[in-house]
Amino acid sequence: MKNLLKIHSFIVLLILTACGRSRGFITEQILPPIYPDYAGVTIPVNIAPLNFMVSDASGLRVNLSVGAMSINLKGRGKIRIPMRKWRTLLDKAVTLEEDITVSLLAKMQGQWHQYLPFPWHVTRDSIDPFLSYRLIEPGYEVWKTIQLAERHSESFRERIIADNQLTGNNCMNCHTYGNQDPGLSFFHLRGPGGGTVLNRNGVLRKIDLFTQGMLSGVVYGNFHPSGRYAVYSTNLVLPGFHTKKGERLEVYDSGSDLVVVDLDLNQVIPFPEDFPHDFRTFPVFSASGDAVYYCNAPRITVPDSIYHLRYDLLKIPFDPATGTWGNKVDTVVRASAMGLSVCHPKTSPDGRYLLFSMAHYGTFPIWHQETDLWLLDLHSGETDKLEEVNSPYSDTYHSWSSNSRWFVFASKRDDGLYGKPYFCYVDLRGKAHKPFVLPQKDPQRYHNTLKSYNIPELSRGKLPFGASDIEHLYFKVPAERVSIKQSVDHE
Repeated sequence: MKNLLKIHSFIVLLILTACGRSRGFITEQILPPIYPDYAGVTIPVNIAPLNFMVSDASGLRVNLSVGAMSINLKGRGKIRIPMRKWRTLLDKAVTLEEDITVSLLAKMQGQWHQYLPFPWHVTRDSIDPFLSYRLIEPGYEVWKTIQLAERHSESFRERIIADNQLTGNNCMNCHTYGNQDPGLSFFHLRGPGGGTVLNRNGVLRKIDLFTQGMLSGVVYGNFHPSGRYAVYSTNLVLPGFHTKKGERLEVYDSGSDLVVVDLDLNQVIPFPEDFPHDFRTFPVFSASGDAVYYCNAPRITVPDSIYHLRYDLLKIPFDPATGTWGNKVDTVVRASAMGLSVCHPKTSPDGRYLLFSMAHYGTFPIWHQETDLWLLDLHSGETDKLEEVNSPYSDTYHSWSSNSRWFVFASKRDDGLYGKPYFCYVDLRGKAHKPFVLPQKDPQRYHNTLKSYNIPELSRGKLPFGASDIEHLYFKVPAERVSIKQSVDHE
């Protein structure tokens, strides 16, 4: 295959250089220095064009080919692929079951350079076509604007679904789907007119998910597959600043616990009292809905001890018929025994995998450069550190596509500061492929923005609300109240 790529590249580049009126080129035995790094990635058949740039190039000549189809493109440092030609190219690749070959010439300081060609592997396993994320400055001292956005990943259309400029400049937390369903989602809206914004079948509700007997308002959460229940953590959060070079902010709990909320009855179902008063956080339902996975660590009281605070992954049964917790907890991943701390577990919709992040300690992995993604095969019990996926910087805040073949995550791999959404393909053998960043119409957009893409979540369709709906909900609609379920007996 490599020899065929070289022969093909040589023929194509002769044509490209002739068309570009170049008298010759320097042959480089390296891949082209394109941004974003799309070389050798696996992409879904329904993704937007992978536009890219070469920062120091004054001219580009690119050929995209599969089978007998060939597209020649040129630009002054940027390549933008026409949408119709791109769609035809993707369809041809999956029909022939062949890669798209990318051949490139770049003009730098008046001289053309020929680089090694590279493939784009196209799979007919599509990705959910919509993605939501929070746009926020990646600082920790102050923020001014926060927006929740929805992006159509098959094109470049983006819209704002919530904007804190319209809701009293308050804080708002990230948007979470249930079952990758646009008709089932929530996010927390802070401030005097705030509450948890619940979207069920296009009907918006605002619920105050805090009542007497709870540790705090709810924080991290996840829907039950039925849509009737949601499980949340309640956290008393403390920030702290590191004195170590290279370390920034630390966020840790002085207390945390779990609750299930019955969204039909507006009832809170507390975690059973006869378990140890450990720190419990990051809950998520199993794909079948009969259990809750969560992160657990022994309670600490001294802030300096956070360097020894490590969470394990636990599992407890849940009965949706009666709305009761189980009476037995199992340890799924004993991360503390490896000197690590597990965060943000996410179950794949098909029930086979559990994706989570691991850091050296603590419960706020986004500021930990060493944070990596791990994949647990729930059928075999094997764990994979995902060497092909992880970078030297934080990789976390992940969610699955509805077909369990893709996941998206936030990575700071470019500069260690700004998070961007990356897609990763998991094939039928459970192998994770090289990830790629969400394509943009202008490939320089990531260099120009001052926003991080925070907690990306995939969806099968477009959300039924927008920023003006959230503004109305914030100012005009009172928050519903909840009560504690009286009977907390468990199985």
